[in-house]
Amino acid sequence: MGLALEILGLVVFLGAHVFVTMRDRRAAVVAQIGEWPYRALFSLLSILGIVLIAYGFAAYRAAGMIMIWYPPAWTRHIVVALMWPASIMIAAAYIPGNIKRVLKHPMLTGVKTWAFAHLCANGDLGGIILFGSVLAWAVYDRITLKRRNDPGAPPIPLGGVKNDIIAVVVGTIIYLALGFVFHPVVIGVPAFAAPALGH
Repeated sequence: MGLALEILGLVVFLGAHVFVTMRDRRAAVVAQIGEWPYRALFSLLSILGIVLIAYGFAAYRAAGMIMIWYPPAWTRHIVVALMWPASIMIAAAYIPGNIKRVLKHPMLTGVKTWAFAHLCANGDLGGIILFGSVLAWAVYDRITLKRRNDPGAPPIPLGGVKNDIIAVVVGTIIYLALGFVFHPVVIGVPAFAAPALGH
């Protein structure tokens, strides 16, 4: 049941985000219901998807994970190492500077890094489905971005080194919060001190 809810949540969440790449269909829906109702619906579906993923994944873990393979203990270090730059890249998406200028889409790069790192360290079915699906979506979304730049969209102003420093500081805070608070409290698995990293 938990795994089914997780998959349903992924379908809802990723489905809403894939729909964004279908520019003609998105434009038709916006024309029919309006920009703000569309954004509200998109936000609602995204939140619903996240809730279903989180609840389903927790229920799946509680019922007993289905192991496909057993990653070596050292793979947890991949997660610890890659989550720091991933957090900085995600922060840089909202604090645009040279990092954003170089990566172009630091949010997607950060998400791909997050998903890849966790996919390396998790060999259970639920984890593979979760991180594999998100990684596949992020790769797909990055590819479609090359051919769906909206004409007339105003360019995003980019800062310089100052914004990069802020992004590094904010990203580091996010990284530490995820490791010391989110992982042990919400996920139930220590991120830094455990002999084997969970999800």
